Amino acid sequence: MTEQTAIETSVQAAPHKGKFFLVDASYLGSGRVSGIEIANEEKLIHPGMNVVSSPNGIPDQYPERPHLLHVPDKGGMPRDLEELAGIWILSEPLKQVFEQMDAEAFAFVACDFSLADGSPGPQYYLGNVLRRIDALDETASRVKITLDHNYQTGQDEKLYSLVGGASLVFKQDVVGEAHIFHQERMGAPPVCDRAMFDALSAANFSGLRLRDVADI
Repeated sequence: MTEQTAIETSVQAAPHKGKFFLVDASYLGSGRVSGIEIANEEKLIHPGMNVVSSPNGIPDQYPERPHLLHVPDKGGMPRDLEELAGIWILSEPLKQVFEQMDAEAFAFVACDFSLADGSPGPQYYLGNVLRRIDALDETASRVKITLDHNYQTGQDEKLYSLVGGASLVFKQDVVGEAHIFHQERMGAPPVCDRAMFDALSAANFSGLRLRDVADI
């Protein structure tokens, strides 16, 4: 892998603020974690894999229905959004807002949820943002770029990194009607637009972190 320096640009972050946002689960702080576990985790792992795969939209992806368990000794009840081993775990109200705004972008899998005493808990889902587009405006953005050689194609491919900070600008004509997406070749949380941001902010969901990509 050959590393290049970050793109330098005279574009200021301010004109691009308030347009696009990273969406992920917030940290509880003070070393606290959510007291949620996947009780049947081993049964959900496909042969040859080491972890449970995120939902991919394929029916019957998992051999059985995921079963969440609240373990009070580990932590509190799950918030509207949690992340466990890279998989989103989200509440029914949050799922409904995501679907109302941009249903085609997501894959959801309903879970069973047992409280510590064995009684059923509220409905939760495993979730994933499936849409991936390449909408980054490199010229207007400040982002670190590395080159990774693809030995199958023989070509060097650009990889985008937010390490050390970044200011991202996305091409609206490429984003189009999408309200949420993953930027191709960027190891980062999904990106939502202002309409999705407003809908999520108005609902005041717990555990949800929204960060303006103009100044990360």
